[in-house]
Amino acid sequence: MSAAQNDSRKRSKKHYAVGHHNKRWKGSRELEVGMQGILITCNMNERKCTAEAFNLLNEYADKLYGPEKLSDGNGSSGEEEEAEEEDVDVALKKEVAQLQASGTKQERRFRALDSGANNVIFIRTQNLESDKLVHHILSDLHTTKKKKSRVILRMLPVTGTCKAFQEDMLKYLTTFLEPWFKAPNCATYQIAFKARNSSHNKRDEIIKSIAGLVGKLNPKNKVDLTIPELTIIVEVIKAVCCISVVKDYTLYRKYNVQEVVKEDAPKSDAIAANTDTNATEQKEKHVGEETEKEERKGEEDEDKNVSQNEVDEGEGGRE
Repeated sequence: MSAAQNDSRKRSKKHYAVGHHNKRWKGSRELEVGMQGILITCNMNERKCTAEAFNLLNEYADKLYGPEKLSDGNGSSGEEEEAEEEDVDVALKKEVAQLQASGTKQERRFRALDSGANNVIFIRTQNLESDKLVHHILSDLHTTKKKKSRVILRMLPVTGTCKAFQEDMLKYLTTFLEPWFKAPNCATYQIAFKARNSSHNKRDEIIKSIAGLVGKLNPKNKVDLTIPELTIIVEVIKAVCCISVVKDYTLYRKYNVQEVVKEDAPKSDAIAANTDTNATEQKEKHVGEETEKEERKGEEDEDKNVSQNEVDEGEGGRE
């Protein structure tokens, strides 16, 4: 009798742990307006991508900002991998402690949230500048040529978010872009726009509107699709628009961590360099299309519209 009870107890533990784990992974916590962080694209394996992202981000964040200080009882970035055999009561107490800690001063430096799109991870950041961190990572990878990830493709900082409607985007960008483009500041720039699971924004209209806005901030701002000083990244996922302004977008292969570690082929001019990065983006797009096909094998009805909505919109800009 006691053995049977013990067996039943074990099954209930496992059921709780696995079920709770899945609930947290799919999660009620999603990318929302008002957040800052990093969008990370990957090739199929989102769980492995998340683990790689935490390792990479923590490694460089420790160098820039020092080790993260945490009190006992706070969950780790890898909390999804805790043992499944943990007692139910202990697991509940630990979860309560973690929620209490996160509700006070124990917000983790990095937290993985549901981005709202396949093959895209959103890492929310706290108390650091995601654009500077990502640029530092890519700069080091570009210099050392050391490959530090296998499934991560691109790392795009998100320093501002707003509702993904044209009126909201332009209203938000009017203030957001001032530090870089408002007179007396000026720069050459391009606009990198991409929409996932969103069809209400037209690429050409958005790019034209943003370019017009930048021109109003300072007429000396000029479009440069070859080697711009700054790139305005606009990533729309469902109803959220993620925005950042970055440097060295072309030099660092459109912030692709796989391509940036490759040896640079000698180029005689800037146009050839930009052509190379465009080829990289086409390769990434092809990978994304292939991974979507595999994902839809068992869920054709559910993801029928993903391939149409997750279209790579490329770069552009108009004066």
